[in-house]
Amino acid sequence: MLALLCAAQFMVVLDVSVVNVALPSIQHTLGFDTRHLAWVGNAYALSFGGLLLLGGRLADLYGHRRVFTAGLAVFTAASLAGGLADAPGTLIAARAGQGVGAAILAPATLTILTSAFPEGPRRTRAIAVWTAVSLAGGTAGNLIGGALTEYLSWRWILLINVPIGLACLAAARLLAPGRGHDDRRQLDVLGAALASAGLGALAYGLAGAPAVALAGAVLLALFALVEVRVARAPLIPPALLRPRRIWLGNTVMLLAGACLNPMWYFLTLSLQNVLGYGPLQTGLAFLPHTLLTMLVGLRVAPWLMRRADDRVLIAVGALIGATGFWWQSRIAPGQDYLTAIGGPAVLISLGAGLLNTPLTVMVTSGVAPADAGAASGLMNTAKQTGGALGLAALVTLTAGPTDVGGAPAPAHLLAAGYGRAFAVLAIVLVAVALLAAALPRRRDRHPW
Repeated sequence: MLALLCAAQFMVVLDVSVVNVALPSIQHTLGFDTRHLAWVGNAYALSFGGLLLLGGRLADLYGHRRVFTAGLAVFTAASLAGGLADAPGTLIAARAGQGVGAAILAPATLTILTSAFPEGPRRTRAIAVWTAVSLAGGTAGNLIGGALTEYLSWRWILLINVPIGLACLAAARLLAPGRGHDDRRQLDVLGAALASAGLGALAYGLAGAPAVALAGAVLLALFALVEVRVARAPLIPPALLRPRRIWLGNTVMLLAGACLNPMWYFLTLSLQNVLGYGPLQTGLAFLPHTLLTMLVGLRVAPWLMRRADDRVLIAVGALIGATGFWWQSRIAPGQDYLTAIGGPAVLISLGAGLLNTPLTVMVTSGVAPADAGAASGLMNTAKQTGGALGLAALVTLTAGPTDVGGAPAPAHLLAAGYGRAFAVLAIVLVAVALLAAALPRRRDRHPW
């Protein structure tokens, strides 16, 4: 069961980053203009992040296996449509469809996991595996995308999901059916629409449209009002947010997501535009991130959680990651791989692996079974929304010259812009470390 859940989660997270290295090939094949090319990634990220709360609540209302299967079917079908797309609009629509399937599927995997494993050592080990696979999916996306683009076609970055998805659908019968805890007519469609529209408008507005950002903030305020006053089965039950470990833990998760997700975008551009790497070289350059993150998440973090308090690990992980990002901000043309990428990768991967597992355990523990899906959806929303908002803000804050006299900007000017982005990420992770000190102490003296 755990292998099935991790395989599904790996696909979901993989598709956040797998298109990065393939964007030039996609642009050439389908005739994208530069303005719309970014929507190959944004269509997935925004539909994914905006609908995660609804996806999490669906698992509570309709039963875990049913929702898992539905999300997997939508994601697989959209992947097939995207791989066969022959026009820009078709590909963007397919990527948005993938995001819808992912928003249903991702919370269901964590909900099934937390429901199947009672709090204690087995759940912690299971969450450690799930978290490590999630982190590795983001790093492996660039590696897999580069290899497939180099040797086959960019289409295979989407088509590869089809056989994996079909195998997972066949294996879904292994899951317990699960029962909904509420009447299905209570599904909070209005709240889902307001949350999705508000997050999308806020992300778009942060990229340089203040009026749209303000509209997004208003929609999110209306969403909060609906959840408290109107919805019979709110996407985020107000009682769920009362414990400090939930509301503050998810705030920390949002800020961590604002660092760890956008870094793939800026690292990919740094490798290709500053160091001059090709698609396969770029993918291989991320191999240390993938291996180290999995090692730390699977082995080191659970071992340390038996010996240290969660908030200490979160704070230490954030500070180590901040050091890595500060080092990464010094990237410049002509540097060797170890200085430019390898060294910072060790610190960033160590920090990410240390903080993610204890933080995920904290924000999903002590939740009533009826709200397990809502808690999972909230955690995933915080992470993905942080990534989308962080990337939009960073692109605006670090924007520099893109061309000089009609030619591409010099590598040293591009490196300066990317360096500013990594420096901002370092500062945000320092804030994460400070907030971690305010998280509640774990009550049990001998955890897990």
